[in-house]
Amino acid sequence: MAVFEGTFAGDVSSFRMAIVIGRFNDLVTDKLISGCQDCLKRHGIDIEPNNGQVDYVWVPGSYEIAMVARQLALTGTYDAIICLGAVIRGQTLHFDYVSSEAAKGVAAASFQTGVPVIFGVLTVDTMQQALERAGIKSNLGWNYALNALEMASLMQQIGNNHNSSSSANLPPGNETIALPKVASQNAGDY
Repeated sequence: MAVFEGTFAGDVSSFRMAIVIGRFNDLVTDKLISGCQDCLKRHGIDIEPNNGQVDYVWVPGSYEIAMVARQLALTGTYDAIICLGAVIRGQTLHFDYVSSEAAKGVAAASFQTGVPVIFGVLTVDTMQQALERAGIKSNLGWNYALNALEMASLMQQIGNNHNSSSSANLPPGNETIALPKVASQNAGDY
């Protein structure tokens, strides 16, 4: 029986990553990006957007992250996609809907495409908790990047995803799925 395990010390020069970032609560997401970039850089990934190894995609908020992550995964360009956002509980049920749908959407994007899509959306009760997770105590952005590197390495080892996420590698029934283009709407608060 074979044992497969992702590593952090292999050749990452061929890896392509995308980072999808929710703009809402950017005080927090900016810190998550910094932690994420630090990890990727220390593991040999060129984080400069002009050099083509990491692409950065900004969306309005956490709710929109999953749709864009899925579209990116369907391109077959990326070895892993890191989703960064922050949803902070307010006094309404909006928090529950946004955090739940963001989590389900990111999971679905990964399952439907076979590309590792890392859920890096903080879902917290207070801004203090968010800031603690984005750099005051530790920066989870680092962990999300490390997860992406490990999963990209693992998928490369099992021959399921290294630079070839074409529709031929998608699960049956997903070959022709494309999200419809819709007019931009004001989605309110995130």
